[in-house]
Order: sequence, then C-alpha cells, then structure tokens
Amino acid sequence: MAKPLQEYQRKRDFNATPEPSGKPGRGKAHALQYCIQKHDASHLHYDFRLELDGTLKSWAIPKGPSLDPSVKRLAVHVEDHPLDYASFEGHIPEGHYGAGDVIVWDRGVWIPEDNAREGYAKGKLRFRLQGEKLSGVWHLFRTRLAGKKEQWMLVKSNDDAARSEADYSIVEAQPDSVLSERTLVPRRAKVTAPRSKATRSATGRKVQLPAQLQPQLATLVDSPPAGDWRYEVKFDGYRILARIEGDDVHLFTRNGHDWSAKMPHQVAALRTLGLTSAWLDGEMVVNDANGVADFQALQNAFDTQDDEQITYYLFDLPYLGGRDLRQTPLQARRSTLSQLLESNPSDILRFSANFDEPVTALLDSACRLGLEGLVGKRADSLYQGRRSADWIKLKCSQRQEFVVVGYTDPKGSRNGFGALLLALHDNDSGELRYAGKVGTGFSVATLDSLHDRLKPLEVARPALAKPPTGSEARGVHWLKPHLLAEVAYAQMTRDGVVRHAVFHGLRDDKAASAIDLERPMSANAITPHMSLTHPERVIDATSGVTKRDVAEYYAAVAPWILPQLKDRPVALVRAPEGLAGELFFQKHGGQLHLPKVLTYDKAQAGQAAMVINYPDTLLGAVQMNMLELHTWSATNKDFDRPDRFVLDLDPDPALPWKAMFEATQLTLTLLDELGLKVFLKTSGGKGMHLVVPLTRRADWDEVKAFSHAIVDYLARLFPDRLSAVSGPKNRVGRIFIDYLRNSQGATTACAYSLRAREGLPVSVPIWRDELPELKSANQWHIGNLHARLAEIDDPWADINKTRQSITARMRKQLEMA
Repeated sequence: MAKPLQEYQRKRDFNATPEPSGKPGRGKAHALQYCIQKHDASHLHYDFRLELDGTLKSWAIPKGPSLDPSVKRLAVHVEDHPLDYASFEGHIPEGHYGAGDVIVWDRGVWIPEDNAREGYAKGKLRFRLQGEKLSGVWHLFRTRLAGKKEQWMLVKSNDDAARSEADYSIVEAQPDSVLSERTLVPRRAKVTAPRSKATRSATGRKVQLPAQLQPQLATLVDSPPAGDWRYEVKFDGYRILARIEGDDVHLFTRNGHDWSAKMPHQVAALRTLGLTSAWLDGEMVVNDANGVADFQALQNAFDTQDDEQITYYLFDLPYLGGRDLRQTPLQARRSTLSQLLESNPSDILRFSANFDEPVTALLDSACRLGLEGLVGKRADSLYQGRRSADWIKLKCSQRQEFVVVGYTDPKGSRNGFGALLLALHDNDSGELRYAGKVGTGFSVATLDSLHDRLKPLEVARPALAKPPTGSEARGVHWLKPHLLAEVAYAQMTRDGVVRHAVFHGLRDDKAASAIDLERPMSANAITPHMSLTHPERVIDATSGVTKRDVAEYYAAVAPWILPQLKDRPVALVRAPEGLAGELFFQKHGGQLHLPKVLTYDKAQAGQAAMVINYPDTLLGAVQMNMLELHTWSATNKDFDRPDRFVLDLDPDPALPWKAMFEATQLTLTLLDELGLKVFLKTSGGKGMHLVVPLTRRADWDEVKAFSHAIVDYLARLFPDRLSAVSGPKNRVGRIFIDYLRNSQGATTACAYSLRAREGLPVSVPIWRDELPELKSANQWHIGNLHARLAEIDDPWADINKTRQSITARMRKQLEMA
C-alpha cells in the first residue's frame, strides 16, 4: 500500500520548488479545512482540496466552482497534498511539475453531512462549506467518464447561497487571493527577443513580474558613516520606476502614478532593450549646459511636452528576465544593469555610475559643481522597497519639500505673485505650522504658470494651526494645502522658519498630505555606538531578514512603540539563533544589562520585572536577540491595579478570516452596549486583540472576573461560533475569546511588536472602520509596515488618554452575581 503523499513527493524536487514537502498528520485539533487554489499552469484551473485523514484530497476543476445548481463542474481527481499546502502561494518554476503561479482563491471549513471517509470511498460526498467566498451545501461525486484520472463532478445545492450562472459568476466577480494582495494576470504571448548577456547572468528567484513595486528610499544623514559604501550623484529630478513586459512598458512615480504618457521617448528607448520582463529604478533628469541637473528645466519639459530633453539615469535593477533580484547584493544588481546598458547604448538611458574617490572629496566636488549631493549605498545591501539606513543621502545644502499655503501680491514690475507662504506638518499633532516664505528662484515663465495654478486653490481662511499675524499676514491669499514646493534654504530658526530660501520647483510626484521636516540622522545611528554583534545573521530564512534589519525596524518604529511600552513591565521573546533555533521568554532584565532599563524586584508576587522606556534600551534588547515584546496591562504607577483589559480572539486555524471578522464584530457590539471604548489591533498571527483602557480602580481579580463574564455572555449567545473554554479541543470550528491574559503578570504582544514567525509579521493597531478591509491578522510584516506608517495617523494615539471604569450597571447587563 502506497504511503500517504508518496505520489505528491515523487513528482516534485523540493530543492527547486517552493512548495511544502509536507508530512501527513493533523497536529493540534481543528475543524476540517478546505481550500481552493487558483493555478495558472499550462492551463488556468482551480484546485479544490478537502482535508481528510491527515492529507488534502484534491481535484482540479478547469472552470472553477459555480453557484448555479444546474451547472456541473468537472473535477479531475489528483494526488493528495500535505495539509500545509492549504496556505501555499507562489511561483512553481518552469520545468517542474505544475509550473506556474498559485494563489489561495478561497479557504475555510468543510462540514461533512454524512460519514466523510465512507463517502469518499464510495465516490459520493455531501458537505457544507464555510469559507471566505463559498458557503452552503455542495455535492462532489465520482462519474463513470473514462480518463487517465478519476472524473468527478462538483455541484452546488439549491439553497440560500445558490445563484444563477447567467446573473453571477463568482470566479469572475472575485478573482483574487483571500490571503494576500496577489492576483493572477492572464498570460501574455512570450516575447522572443534575444536575451542579452546581462539577462543571462542575472540570478535570483524566478517569479511572476509584480504589477507594482515599492521603491527603496534613502535616509538623510549628517555625515558619511563608516563601512563599505558606494556613492553616486544625487540627481535633482523625478524618481521613476520602469516596468517592462515585452513591448508593454510603463513608467511609474514613487507613489505608483503612471506617467508613461508624459515620456513617450523614454518608453520607446526602454523597448529597444529587448527585455522579456524587468523593473528598473532611476531618476528622470534634464541637465543644463554644464551637465548639472536643473529641476525647473525638468518641469518646463513636462509643461511643454518636450520629453526629448529628459535623460533617464538608471541605478538599480530589482527584477530581470522573470527573476526577483531584490535579495541579490547591490553590487551584483548594478553590475548586471551596467552590462545591460553597455550592450544597448542610448542617449536617453544612462547608467548612474559610482565613484572610487574618498567620500569627503566626492562631496566637496559635488557641492562646488552645484550638484544636490550624494547618495550612498552599502555594497551588499538588498532592495527592500522601503526607507532604509542601507541607503543614505548627503546634501550640499539644506533642502526640503514644503506645503504651499498662500502667496503674496507682486511688487513693482514683477508678474504673477511676490512670494509663496510655506508650511510643514507638526510631528506630534499633525497640524500644519507656518515655515516662512520663498520669493526667489522663479523665472518669469514660472511666475505666470504657477500663478495660474494658485488662483483656483484660494480660500478665505488659512489652513495653518497658528497663522502669521501683523505684517506677515497682510495681503496674503490663502490656499488649500494641495501643492508641494521644493525649496533650498540657508538655515531654519528655532521657531521653524526658513531663511534665505530659494525655490526649485513644484513636486507633482509626491502628496502634500504627509510632508514634515526631514531631519538628518546622525551617522552614528547608521553605525551606532552600540555594538550590534553578528548583524548579518539571518533571523528568518523565508524572507532573508537579518539582525540588522530587525534593529533598523525597531529604530524606525520607536516613536510608535515606545508610547505603548512606557512604564509597563515587559517580557521579551529572544531568538539567539533566529527562528530556526530555540526561542526564550524572558520577564526580567537582570542578566541582560540593557542601557537605561528600569527594574522592579517585587512587581508581581515577589518576581522581578523590567520596563523599557528609551530607544537605547529597545535597541539594546535587539542586540540581545529580542524579536517580540509582550506587555502587562498595568504600569509602574500601580502594579496591583490594571489600566486596561484585553480580549484575545484565538481561532481554530482552519476557520476562514470571515469568521474572525464576524466574531470581532459581535464582541465589539457587546462592548458598545456596555458603553466601553475599544482599541483594535491585529495579533500578527491568526486573531485580533481588543484592548479596553480603564482608570486604575478595580484590582486584577475584579477585572479578570469582568472580562470572563463578557466572554461567557458571548459564548452563551453564540455557542456554535465562540468558546469561553481554552484548549484546542474546545475551539474546534470556533473562536476562543481569551480573557486569561487579564491575570496579574500575564502579558499580551505589544502594539508594533514583531512576531517570531515566518515573514516576521507585526501586531498592528487599526482604526475600527479598517476592520472590513483586513484580509488576515498577519498582513503587515517587517517588510511592508513602513508604508502604512507613512500614510496613516496612529489609531492608538488616544488610548492612554481614555478614561472609563467598570460600573455596577455593566455587571448587571452581563448578569454577574
């Protein structure tokens, strides 16, 4: 008798395919799971998989499921798959079994209506699905149709979930993944242009070319850091990413806007490279007579649609020839890019070369030539698609983008306007604050064209929190804060007002909504005084994240996470050998010797505790291989009285995310009825955390009893969905609402903490109205959280200001004795 999964494993080379090798078996108790994977192999089809006897019984459905009971879908029986295949998404390399792209189109729980094992053996299954997309009763039965493999049929039962195929096709209406942002783009005809030497030399994981790409961004520093760096010219232009797929070429700004129509000559030049697929990164520039980038001339070229003047300086190559090069070191990526451009010479496409001279001499030369500055990159840096200290910028003069909030009338013979009034967003409040004026650097043509853009934005009142008064405000035309100006200045006063400002142009490639003062980071922050031992150690083999990446993550989120750590005892999850090694849970800091750590000898029943209130302490914990931070629900102001309670929604892993969404909504409804304000965050794993702030009045036993009563109340109302009893066996097909974290000394993952799991997901606070948009509790991770933080205000900014208590009325509503 063949062993389980023997055929599955025989067909695959797990040294080459990212598919899980898998072992049969269930592990912890959970409901029977199902998944449907959309698979773009030789033909697009849907793989339907039902868990049974420790494996996934599998069928290939060419047209996918139909909600119409009159439609029978052919389902070809194929080999069993391992249980962990249910969450597999990715690219199976060419030349391997099933080559092509895979996404999880649907997943959830299946409930047999008869004995599943007997029904499967007889070739006749009737079951109910509870998934993200599919629901209701279904039939799967074996036919007598001839073929190399068993031919089955999948048919929807005629119930409330049924719909006519003529009115609605679920595979067309909902084409994307339920686990991620992935979709499957229909395959294009292969481009047969000859491959260049550069394409042949490219290494990296083979993948489908993504539709969008986040650019790598540089961090402003005050001086060159130590280490092995490569320096290039900092161009004064527009950052543009080029996506090439055969003759289909698009040019995107750093914010993802398609500017291809503005630069047809550059699009045509990129087509001549003869690439089947690629993403290229660079800067669009117009040089003056001295070969120095002129930003206003670039704007004029766009205004007059004269793109022939524009040169595209290319400096990175994140994708090439169907391969992801982002995890390839910088030097190798740039070497491939240089070969590519050398074999396809062009006046429009240029390679941004680096220089071998000492950086101090380079910066001095750049400033004397009138250049903006230099960009430095670690020689071995990866392309991370976020702002990173692996890329830095050194500027010759202080230069900053400002929001334009007003303008003054011209004087004398000047046309258009006199000066622009500038503003920046305050780092704490987010309000616009006045930052001075700029009245020089405008050409006659710029004064007229810019004045035409200003007039439609005029408003009666300034958008500033504290507008200027007196002579500074006299005769000012106030504007909606929509335009963004790039301005160089000699200095900024203590009040935040620029002096000796010079206008360099408007920026249309960035949004004005999030602009604040860009402060240079100390070079010591790039190579900190704290000795980070083994920074190259890989923490997570699946993503390639290193110890240095973890340190940079916590340095970047320090302004967000420190308010949630402030004064709270904290426990650390340490991973000295990365995720592959043993993890340690540490509640006291006596042996860690962290800088500025606060320790308490008898915080809980005589046990020691530690508090992390400072960035140095946080990064010191990273040096000691910390990954996760877990906090108490009390602070050092009173260890015996909690200032919050937590409800941790912990699901059966087989349940679809829709079940978690519904359980969260039910819990929120009850808390609303009790009159309690709630703050939400993802767990970074499978569930959600609901955090209720309290004034410090009730003790631990009272708070735990109250939270227990909430969970009991919900479990009585919805026994088929929710459980008040811990343990995997008690949550099969249900969600356990964990109230046990409300005991003294118990902890919960801190907001913005990494989680020690593959991909290093993050526990992330969300606004309540974001809940319906979530796809999972681990959708943010170390690689993409930066983009969210750049776009959104902190949903938990007011958590420590909320004042509310447990009342007798609330206890009565919960029928507490």
